[in-house]
Amino acid sequence: MVLREKFTPICFLSALGAGGLSVSFFIYLMFMIPHKGVAMTTFEFFYPALIKGDWLSFVAGVAALGIVFFAGLHFKLLVWNIKQYRLFKQSERYQTLLGSNAEVTLMTLPLTFTMTINVCFVLGALFVPGLWSVVEYLFPFALLGFAISGYFALKFFIDYFTRLIIKGDFDFTQNNSLSQMISIFAFAMVAVGFAAPGAMSHHLTINAIGIFCSIFFSAIALLLLLIKIIFGFQTMFEKGISAEASPSLWIMIPILTLLGITFVRISFGLDHHFDQKIANASMFTFTSFVVSLQIIFGLIGYKVMKSIGYFETYIASDTLSPSSFALICPGVAFMVFGMFFLHTGLVANNVVEQNSVVYFIVMLPFIFVQMKTIVYFFKLKKKFFS
Repeated sequence: MVLREKFTPICFLSALGAGGLSVSFFIYLMFMIPHKGVAMTTFEFFYPALIKGDWLSFVAGVAALGIVFFAGLHFKLLVWNIKQYRLFKQSERYQTLLGSNAEVTLMTLPLTFTMTINVCFVLGALFVPGLWSVVEYLFPFALLGFAISGYFALKFFIDYFTRLIIKGDFDFTQNNSLSQMISIFAFAMVAVGFAAPGAMSHHLTINAIGIFCSIFFSAIALLLLLIKIIFGFQTMFEKGISAEASPSLWIMIPILTLLGITFVRISFGLDHHFDQKIANASMFTFTSFVVSLQIIFGLIGYKVMKSIGYFETYIASDTLSPSSFALICPGVAFMVFGMFFLHTGLVANNVVEQNSVVYFIVMLPFIFVQMKTIVYFFKLKKKFFS
């Protein structure tokens, strides 16, 4: 299927959502399979758990299938979007986009490619035996990859922001949603990527570079968050929300997840090399704060979309809206940070015992959201790519 004029960079959210779902299945293995002495679950811990023959083997098998399946979809959709984007750049509509509010949607490209790096990292660690023994040689390449994504995120945004400052042509009448916050989403994704080698490397230089770059992009995200959330809500309060862009109300959920995980990773990195360990109690209060904000944005967004009939119009009917793929990332993000809340917030403080009945009860809402997100992903995929 060739879209050309009808294509929009927002379509990259389809590949982003598939990549996020792949990573969400890895989170089960990350927290449920013991991996003492190693920062994340690798093949050396995953494979013995898989062949052990107990309930955890079943979890490991299902999670591995989810990881591989959605990773495959991610790369397939990524290739499709790249082909469509190259054709779109040759169209008049692309030039129109460069002079409008929608220019910010170009930020979905570095956002999605940063997710690609994360998916590759998960696949390599989990399915390549012995890869972790040479991971220190891979961290510089990871930093380079995130630096390239960060460069394009900055380039797209600075070009866009400079035009607005010089020409003053931002259309506030078309800003009655939070869709402008896709730029914050992209910067937060780059920040959490840099935080990974910043947390896991045994070399101080790699550790410090990762932490500094992570803080750099987090600072940009937080600054823009302050500006854009105020402008977005102001216009919505004056004109009401744009029905098609209403899923943008949930964009705060993945942004909070990415910035939250960035903080957790930086904390681990500072403990690793800078001898500044954060208290478990502080981690409980921090993760509780993030989850609380996610819940309130989730409830408000759902109430708004339900009231204006968004799900009936853009999900259940034949109406096509690329923005509807923005529904996938919040579901993935809520599940992922929910697992961080459960383990670094509750289990680490002995509030909940690992693998107890209460442990699985607390996990249930996050699993439900993940499964619901998968259902919506396939509904959207069928609509757009059948």
